Amino acid sequence: MKQPTQISWDQSMIEKYNYSGPRYTSYPTALEFDDAFTEQNLLTAIENSKSDKLSLYIHIPFCAKLCYYCGCNKVITRHQHKADQYIEYLSQEIIKRAPLFKHYSVTQMHWGGGTPTFLNPEQILKLTSLIKANFNFAEEGEYSIEVDPREIELSMLDTLKEAGFNRISIGVQDFNKEVQIAVNREQDEQFIFDLMAKAKAMGFVSTNIDLIYGLPHQTPETFAVTMQRVLDLSPDRLSVFNYAHLPARFAAQRKIKDEHLPSPKQKLEMLHQTIETLTGAGYQYIGMDHFAKPDDELAKLQREGRLHRNFQGYTTQEECDLLGLGVSSISQIGDCYAQNQKDIRPYYEAIDKEGHALWKGCSLNRDDEIRRVVIKQLICHFELDMAKIDEKLGINFETYFAEDLKLMQTFIDDKLVEIVDRQITISPTGRLLIRNICMCFDLYYRQKARQQQFSRVI
Repeated sequence: MKQPTQISWDQSMIEKYNYSGPRYTSYPTALEFDDAFTEQNLLTAIENSKSDKLSLYIHIPFCAKLCYYCGCNKVITRHQHKADQYIEYLSQEIIKRAPLFKHYSVTQMHWGGGTPTFLNPEQILKLTSLIKANFNFAEEGEYSIEVDPREIELSMLDTLKEAGFNRISIGVQDFNKEVQIAVNREQDEQFIFDLMAKAKAMGFVSTNIDLIYGLPHQTPETFAVTMQRVLDLSPDRLSVFNYAHLPARFAAQRKIKDEHLPSPKQKLEMLHQTIETLTGAGYQYIGMDHFAKPDDELAKLQREGRLHRNFQGYTTQEECDLLGLGVSSISQIGDCYAQNQKDIRPYYEAIDKEGHALWKGCSLNRDDEIRRVVIKQLICHFELDMAKIDEKLGINFETYFAEDLKLMQTFIDDKLVEIVDRQITISPTGRLLIRNICMCFDLYYRQKARQQQFSRVI
């Protein structure tokens, strides 16, 4: 078993390579999806897939309030009947899609949004009952849901437990009141502590906290206070995301004033102290913005060399197809990706007309599949054995990736990457820049140089 991932901060290297790039929740990235991809392409991919395990992603787009930083696909409303209408359409999609996966066993399910807990207990139980009636669920699995602590009662955890969820992710972002007011996300700190305590007492097997650094009025000093409160909460996992301020793209972000944002130097300082605080407290650095306790499944699988990555980020389900249900959701089935209609009205119209809501996607060619394996290996494990890749994919690594290895030379020169005896190893400093290193193997990125469409890596 490998040692936990070690990381080392080098300010000059991070500043040198702090440019935009993909997050590689897929390769090719969603920029390569197009509407020439058809329902028949998806059906063929399902038929040809070698997997018999399925991960379900359910998108619930509703939020009661608008968080100004948010770039997610969401519908802001306080009208519960809109959720009833959505569940009706989502149910039609489930009933249409489920028979295609009758030979699969569901080992993972995640509800994201929006705010899944916008749904009331009755709606949650109705939807989970329908899903379980139509798919074959394994006796044991990982069933998680994103929770907004502002709009729920503690009794919501009883509903989630009854519905079969065993993991929760709580969106905190920051404990500082001034920051919360600036992003329109005020929340009760004590309630979050009560929610976490009850979840642990009820036997939820994993708890995750989401934080964001780079929000208005944050400073390294205030964020350090938030980090200490998070350590008091003691979640099993943490996601610490970099806020990407793109007001031209996300209208809500125009409510955030540029002059209230921390400087790039302050953002780097926040990230640096966050990494030091969490690793110093015993958390394992998983990659990019994710941390986990050493006994958490994510951390264990990374040490065993079996971590996986998909549209939900780092995940435990390795050889598993992913079916996305609901507006804007993305599926990864065999050698294809498929995305549903992005907006709710076209989603409803597509369900009415076709019974499904497929919008666009892409089928992977052999080169895509080869590069996907390499990028996933590096981004999950920070090392790669060329001989194993040769054997798995039937190539000669140095010949196939001759141009890519030339692009990697700058990282080798800067001691961020080492290649010895056909082993690529990312250094403790290079691990913070893994997205940049993976770009060396990204043919689409190279051809189109679309830097402006991605967030900065740090």
